[in-house]
Amino acid sequence: MRTLRYYDRVGLLSPSARTEAGHRQYTNADLARLQQILALKFLGFSLEEIRRCLRVGPASMLSALQLQRAMLEERRAELERILTALSYAEAALQDGCEDWQSIARLIRMFQMTQDFSKKYYTEEQRQQIAEWGKNWTEEDQRVASQRWEKALAELKRLVAAQEDPAGPSAQALAREWYDLVQGFTHGDKGIERGLANMYNGIARMPVEQRPFPMPFDEAGGEFINKALTIYQEQHGLS
Repeated sequence: MRTLRYYDRVGLLSPSARTEAGHRQYTNADLARLQQILALKFLGFSLEEIRRCLRVGPASMLSALQLQRAMLEERRAELERILTALSYAEAALQDGCEDWQSIARLIRMFQMTQDFSKKYYTEEQRQQIAEWGKNWTEEDQRVASQRWEKALAELKRLVAAQEDPAGPSAQALAREWYDLVQGFTHGDKGIERGLANMYNGIARMPVEQRPFPMPFDEAGGEFINKALTIYQEQHGLS
C-alpha cells in the first residue's frame, strides 16, 4: 500500500475511484498499469523515464526498451572492463606487490589496451571476444601464460643463434605460436587480421606511446613472421 500511495503522490498511478471514506479503489486497468511500472522499474528506468514511457504508448515504448537495452549492454561492458582491471590489481597484490602506483599504472595500461583495440576490432568482434572470455578460467590463463613465456624465450634464442626460419626448431615454434593465436581467435579470420594489425600498429608507435610493451623486438617480429608464413604455406593455412 505504501508503494501505491507513493506512485499516486508522484503522479504515476492514481486510483480510478475512492470510497466515501477516502480509500483508493483500483480497477484491473490500474493494476495492469502498476505491472508496467514495476517492470520498467526492474529494467532500470527512472521514475521520470517511466512516466514518459507510459505517456507515449506501445510503439514508442518499444523504442524506449530498445534504447534501455543498448544502455544496459554498454554498462555491462563497462562493468566487465572494471572487473578485469580489478583482476589485474588482485593478481599484482597476490604476487606481493604493494606499490599502488605500479598497480594504477597497470590498470591504466589495461584501459588503454581496451580503447586501442576499438581501432582494430568491430563492435561485433569485441563482443565475440568478450563472450569467449566468459569461459576462460584462471587455470586456462596460467597455462596460456606459461606457453607464451616459453615461446617468447625460444624466439629470443632462435634470433640470437641466427637460426633459419624454415628450420625444424623455428617451425616447431611457429606451430606452437599458431596454436596459441588460434586459442584466442578461435579460427576467426577477421579477428585474426585485427590482432595482427593491432600489433603491427603498436610496433610502429613510439615506445613511450604504446599501450603496452611489445613482447619481442623488431628482429624477433621479422623472424616469427617469416617462420609463420612458411608454416602456414606448408600446411595450407594461409
